[in-house]
Formats: sequence, C-alpha cells, structure tokens
Amino acid sequence: MADITLSSAVRDNLLSLQSTAKLMADTQFKLSTGLDVNSALDDPSAYFTAEALTNRAADLNTQLDNIDNGTRTLQAADEGIKGLTALVNQLKSTSNSALNTKIDESDVTGSVEDLDGSGTALAELGVASTTTIDITHGGSTTSIELSNQTVDELASTIGNISGITAQVNSDGAIEVVAADGRELVIGGAAATAAGIDGTVEGTNRDSYVDDFNDLLSQVDQLAGDATYNGVNLLTGDDLTVNFNEDGSSSLTIEGVTFDAEGLGLSETTASVLESDTSLEALIDNLDTAINTLRSQSSTFGNNLAVAENRNTFTNGIISTLNSGAADLTLADTTGESANLLALQTRQSLGTTSLSLANQSDQSVLQLF
Repeated sequence: MADITLSSAVRDNLLSLQSTAKLMADTQFKLSTGLDVNSALDDPSAYFTAEALTNRAADLNTQLDNIDNGTRTLQAADEGIKGLTALVNQLKSTSNSALNTKIDESDVTGSVEDLDGSGTALAELGVASTTTIDITHGGSTTSIELSNQTVDELASTIGNISGITAQVNSDGAIEVVAADGRELVIGGAAATAAGIDGTVEGTNRDSYVDDFNDLLSQVDQLAGDATYNGVNLLTGDDLTVNFNEDGSSSLTIEGVTFDAEGLGLSETTASVLESDTSLEALIDNLDTAINTLRSQSSTFGNNLAVAENRNTFTNGIISTLNSGAADLTLADTTGESANLLALQTRQSLGTTSLSLANQSDQSVLQLF
C-alpha cells in the first residue's frame, strides 16, 4: 500500500470522509447511550463530578431503607400504645363498676326462745358442750367447740374470726355478720340447737377480681406483640435511625417498658376491691397509667414526624443529586440527532467529492 500514491485532492477527501465517519460513530454512540459523557476520556471533570453525585445519591438511597425501618418501628409502637390505652381504660371501667357495686353484708341471725344473752349457759338451752359450730366464710371453715360457753361467750368467740362479727341482739338472737358480703355458712349440731344455722350470701365485688386480672394479663401480651423487625420500643429496646451516609446525622429513640409492671399496675385482690378507699386509689393509679401512655404517645409522635420529614428531605436530595449528575452527562438527543443528519449529509457530499477527485485523475488517462 505504501507504493500507491494518491493525489492531494483524493487524499484530502478521504481524510474528510474518515473524520466524518468517526464523528458519526461518536454521535450514534451518544444517541444509543443517551449520554454525552460516557467515560473520563469524554470530559474528565464532568465525568468524575457526576460520578461523585451519583455515588452519594446511591448511599442516601440505602439510608432510606433505614429511615423507613425506623418509621415502621415507631408506627408499631404507636399502635401498641393505642391498644394499651384501650386496655387500661377497660381496667378503669371494670374498677368503676366494682366501686358502684355497694357491698351488702351477709347476716345470719338465729333466735332461741327465752335467750336473754345475759350469761345464759348453752347447756341450759339443751346444747351439748361437746358439739361444734362450723362457720365457713371466704372459702375457709372454722370449727368452734362449745366447751360449756355461755351465749355471750359464744358470740365473742365467733366474732374473733377474721371478717366476722357476732353479737346477741336485744331480741335475744345471735347475729353473725360478714361485712364483706361473701357467702356465710353456719352449720353443725350446736348451730342447729342454738338456732343460728343457715346459709346467706350478700352482694360482693369478687367477680370483678378475675375480670380485672384477665384484662391485666392482656397488657403484657399486647406490649410484647408491638414488635417490628425485631425491635420493640414498648419492651425497652432503643432505636437509632441514621439520616446520612456517615451517621453524623441521626435520631436516637429511647424505648420504654410498658408491660403491667412498667405502667405501675399489678393484679388486684378481693380485699382491695372490698374497700372503697383502696379501690379509689387503684382507679387513680389507672389514671396515672393512662397519662403516662398519652405522654409517651406524644413523644413517639414527634419522633415519627422527624423521621417522616427526613424521609421526604432525603428523597428530595437524592433527586437533586441525580439531576445534577444528569445535567453533566446526559446527551442533548435533539441536538445530536441534528448533528447526525448533518454528518450524513457531509458524508454524502464527501463521497461525491471523492468521486469527482478520482474522475479528475482519470482524465489524465485520456492523454494516452
């Protein structure tokens, strides 16, 4: 090929066609990739600047998952607090129902003819001293052996039983009273002989004890179920939400312990409910628990607002970074399309010019 000599006109046209072909290839590549800067060779400054912007956008996009996770965890805790508030309100309603139920004492009264309560010996009334009186109250039974007691002494002995009072009234009858309203059963041969046997149940609040404690167990279960992705802010877990790629911007959310014990609540007993004073104190304690839940709900709500705001902000920053990278590297498809059309026209003209140059060389042959 080195031995072949081209005329200046042909060589100039050939070089022009080669240049046009290269420009067309570059333009077609830009149109196919959509990028004006495809590598550092195209524009080092624009390429590396765009690369930095794109990398940061990718890092922040990863942080969005962390922010979303924190948001969902807070939402789970908030739903848990709503459920706990409803349960504590039910506990309060149960306690108020108990308070509105007035205790009606159990009163067993037995009369004996000619009993004057003034030291009369039971033996004089035909009651054997070896017989017993069985008194059942609150699930517990106490047996009393007469042992030649007088009527007054018997009343005093019965009155020594916890929760029981007994006296000889003006009508000469022994009155046995359970002030808590629970079932009172008096039996035994001596009780029958003395005329004080029988079973009476007043009105009490015992049914509310199980209702209260069953609801309280649900508090522990609900608090334990407010978990999201292994984190439960209601059982003492803490959560840190990072907002940027290096963790220098973050939000730390401190967990709370909102089981029954953490809310200052405990199982109740019949003895608590039978006293209006202790029952009112229990209701006050429930009010305190409700206020604690409301206060923590407000705190979690503020944290949630921060996380959602940063989510929106981060999405905006990512969009800005990607747009900036695109401004530096994206091709102007309209302009490049026009360039391609112009290059195609130039290529056509160059081909024609090359043909004319060859024809000019061929005309020399006509001289021979």
